[in-house]
Amino acid sequence: MILLADKVSKSFGGRTLYEGATLQLNAGQRWALVGPNGAGKTTLLKIIMGVESPDEGTVSFQKGTSVGYLEQEAKLAGHASALEEVKSSATEIRHLGERISELEAAIANAPEGDELNSLLEEYGHAQDRFERLGGYELDSRARAILCGLGFPVEDLDKPAEDFSGGWQMRIALSKLLLRHPDLLLLDEPTNHLDLESVQWLEQFLASYDGAVLLVSHDRSFMDACVSHVAALENRRLTAYTGNYSAYLRQREDNLEQLRAKRAAQEREIAHMQVFVDKFRYKPTKAAQAQERMKRIEQIKSELVVLPESSRKVSFSFPEPPRTGDMVVSLEHIRKAFGDNLVYGDASATFYRGDHVALVGPNGAGKSTLMKLALGFEKPDAGHVELGQNVTSAYYAQHQLETLNESNTVMGEMDAAAPGWTSSEERRLLGAFLFSGDDVDKRVGVLSGGERARLALAKMLVAPDPLLCLDEPTNHLDIDSVDVLERALVDFKGTILLISHDEHLVRAVANKVVDVRDGHVTVYDGDYDYYLHKRAELEAAAQEQQTSEPAVRNAQQPAKASSQAPETGGRNVKTKEQRRAEAEARNALNKALRSTKKRLREVEEALEPAHARYDELMELMASEELYADAKKFDEAMAEYNALKKKIPALEEEWLELSEKLEEAKQNA
Repeated sequence: MILLADKVSKSFGGRTLYEGATLQLNAGQRWALVGPNGAGKTTLLKIIMGVESPDEGTVSFQKGTSVGYLEQEAKLAGHASALEEVKSSATEIRHLGERISELEAAIANAPEGDELNSLLEEYGHAQDRFERLGGYELDSRARAILCGLGFPVEDLDKPAEDFSGGWQMRIALSKLLLRHPDLLLLDEPTNHLDLESVQWLEQFLASYDGAVLLVSHDRSFMDACVSHVAALENRRLTAYTGNYSAYLRQREDNLEQLRAKRAAQEREIAHMQVFVDKFRYKPTKAAQAQERMKRIEQIKSELVVLPESSRKVSFSFPEPPRTGDMVVSLEHIRKAFGDNLVYGDASATFYRGDHVALVGPNGAGKSTLMKLALGFEKPDAGHVELGQNVTSAYYAQHQLETLNESNTVMGEMDAAAPGWTSSEERRLLGAFLFSGDDVDKRVGVLSGGERARLALAKMLVAPDPLLCLDEPTNHLDIDSVDVLERALVDFKGTILLISHDEHLVRAVANKVVDVRDGHVTVYDGDYDYYLHKRAELEAAAQEQQTSEPAVRNAQQPAKASSQAPETGGRNVKTKEQRRAEAEARNALNKALRSTKKRLREVEEALEPAHARYDELMELMASEELYADAKKFDEAMAEYNALKKKIPALEEEWLELSEKLEEAKQNA
């Protein structure tokens, strides 16, 4: 047991956050702390850290437990480089190293006996701890963590204070991970990371040998790295085993059981109430009626209390104005900031209905590409063109600063939605989880998450046909992300999206643009298709890398033969050659497994796509379809989507089939 929070209760004013909350963390367990905004997740982390005190209950740690805490915001000071700033956090390692040196000197001068044995025992414990904390690889581990979280190697020597807030959060996270505390508390650790850094952090935490307790709105992240979930709901804390998806399933199963038990209790009450009403005043049945009345009161005292369900509001967002087929085109773009060349010759074209995810490492130029498309940045060379009737809306973190602090939530909506009725505005605000008195709150007192929801709601009052969203889920809870996801999935216009939230990207994107090393690569498929193609490229690159030494050896026969052992004329391969060939075969087999899997997926997708295409062709031959404008628009949208999807799938099927055939011939 590393941590025990026992029967913790906490209230603010007259509002109870939780009562009797109990949580035990053991080494190797990775917990997600979930619950709606305002449930008290961050407060519980602060209670565990001792920053806040519980109203009731206790928090205790195993003796000698080290604790690390990452808050949602951090600010660094000082002139040390990012690398030195991170290394400076390893105070325990540094102190252990100093103590080991002291013990070595003491052991060298100690006489035989109890004193020497005591020194040797302490020396052994110190060395074990030093090694477990990675003391012998401190510099390399610090570099690996910083690079894993997205820092370019050339930036490691840059002063930490010169980095922006998001990068300073990464430095703060790097310091924690390098310290390797027994208990790691993380509050929204993915907020300032890109997708690749999130995936690196998932792997790091999945193998962490201490205990982890994290708060996150990122479902894919939690699915990848947590082993337990603690849910703060309805003023109680409930523990579940498994990742976030397993928690949702178990929670729904539990809820079904509670509903069934409640229904059975209500049926029993109703049944006995009929008897009581009928025979209460009959002398021969009065005693039995009295018994049933007591039983009814007992059941009512034991009646199952169903948890409050999350607020789900159905809302259809207005369709944007219709644009031409081409929405925005970037041709041969060159863009540099001083000596930093972002793009040398980048081109991409986006069409009506494209939901595009911009992915790639931080600093590669995703936000710059978005700003070039919007016209907020001008290219040094090349041409950016907007299509016919295209207007755009842009959401980024700085948009929250444009909200009027003195306005109420409703006042902000009034300004954004002229001509809307109060009930229409309340419905939209309700979709973004503002209900009841929430709409009368001043903007100045809203939390970061509430401001983000309000800014997004304003953006979707009358959406422009081109929506550009840069990390829209920061500061949102899972319910709010659900609302945004539904709005974006149903959006009929064009979307450019930058997000570290893999679940959102997977749900929304039908096209992916990979931005890295000054290049822009368009993948005309969803996020899974992009991952498949990236894996293929990486496997091919690995295969080429491992085969290059063999090619060079084949080109230098004289030198090779002079170094080969005498084998009676037989060509015996060296150990290094055999290893290189084995690695090449493994890489090829891995790539082919991926290719075969993708080929099956494409074949499974093609059959229903062809069937639906034929159905739509028949439907569009019917005069009834043209009498219903809404059905006609929906059918045409689906028809146009399939016209693009089927040729793309067929082309991919042909490409995959040829690749497998070629591999068989070369095997």
